[in-house]
Amino acid sequence: MKSEHSEQPASGLDAANTTTGHAITKWQHSHGFSSQNIAGEKNTRYVLYLTLITMVAEIVAGTIYGSMALLVDGWHMGTHAAAFMITLFAYSYARKHANDPTFAFGTGKVSVLGGYTSAIALGLVALIMLVESGIRLINPEQIHFNEAIFVAVIGLSVNVLSVFLLKDHHSHDHGHHHGHDHSHMHSEHEHVHHDDGHHDHTHCHHNAEHEHEHEHEHEHEHEHEHEHEHEHEHEHEHEHKSQKAHGGHDHNLRAAYFHVLADALTSVLAIVALLFGKYMGLTWLDPIMGIVGAVIISRWSWGLIQQTSPILLDGGVKESLQHRVKQTIEAVPDHQVADLHIWRLSADHHAMMVSIVSHSPKEASYFNQLLTQFPELSHITIELHTCRQSECLAKEV
Repeated sequence: MKSEHSEQPASGLDAANTTTGHAITKWQHSHGFSSQNIAGEKNTRYVLYLTLITMVAEIVAGTIYGSMALLVDGWHMGTHAAAFMITLFAYSYARKHANDPTFAFGTGKVSVLGGYTSAIALGLVALIMLVESGIRLINPEQIHFNEAIFVAVIGLSVNVLSVFLLKDHHSHDHGHHHGHDHSHMHSEHEHVHHDDGHHDHTHCHHNAEHEHEHEHEHEHEHEHEHEHEHEHEHEHEHEHKSQKAHGGHDHNLRAAYFHVLADALTSVLAIVALLFGKYMGLTWLDPIMGIVGAVIISRWSWGLIQQTSPILLDGGVKESLQHRVKQTIEAVPDHQVADLHIWRLSADHHAMMVSIVSHSPKEASYFNQLLTQFPELSHITIELHTCRQSECLAKEV
């Protein structure tokens, strides 16, 4: 099915300037760089329900039967339940504010923030496990092995089910994008930003007119041309019969997945400790397993924090990307990059601002087309400056 969509104007501006009467719609675009993972969100909700039920069962059983491993497993499942709530809230908030003009570049970082917050919670879980296990190692308590093992097996079963609920969506991160959010797999979505707004003949802002090319079943129904023509068409597949993998990074869902893995790990360690305690009398192994679990979970937490924090701080962009962009632009004769900034808008989308100097600058549209070889650049602003001959000679002297 082919249809044309008119996008919500950027920054809440009207489609036409009432003062000058200019039709500016084709130079406007969406700043929605967040992606919705509907299936992942739904399954996270199911996992939350399972986690809450199992949490209550393990806390009660651990208290009654005196198993530290079981009690720790139950309590840290409570923090995981809170983390799943954060995940669901992040999805809901990003969707609700996807077209909010007060978000300069959309809500793409909400998912990253959700992942970062959950990673902090995961670290707190590890700390609690470490402290409680240390206390139990110094002051051991009697353990009712049969009852504790039974409940731990139930908890592990729930955790395994939860892992499978989130595994596929964590691994493939289906990119059902909101509105006209941008995805960058060449086989499915391609977009180029074009917009030329000249200032004093030397300054050109590229505020991104974009064109989308969507695959429809087995053929392309749209061919776009952009030399001196700028078209603003959208071919959008309304029925997403099979949402293909976009290879994106949903840190929000990734955090939920790690919490589930942590649950499964501590359940396994609890069962192992209880079995050794029952049949070999190694009751000290129960708190030791709690310490081992705390160390492993803390490593997961730190890894996720390292992935998400640079994105939130506009960092983490590979130097190789900046070098390749600069090299590509400066390969054009008599054009030099004076200033270059690349930062992340979300886990998979980047924005770029570049200032180019030349004696006779080419049009911004030329560089837009040139930079389409970098699909990770979702929003590009180009500034062109004319360097007068006298200025260049003065520099050489």
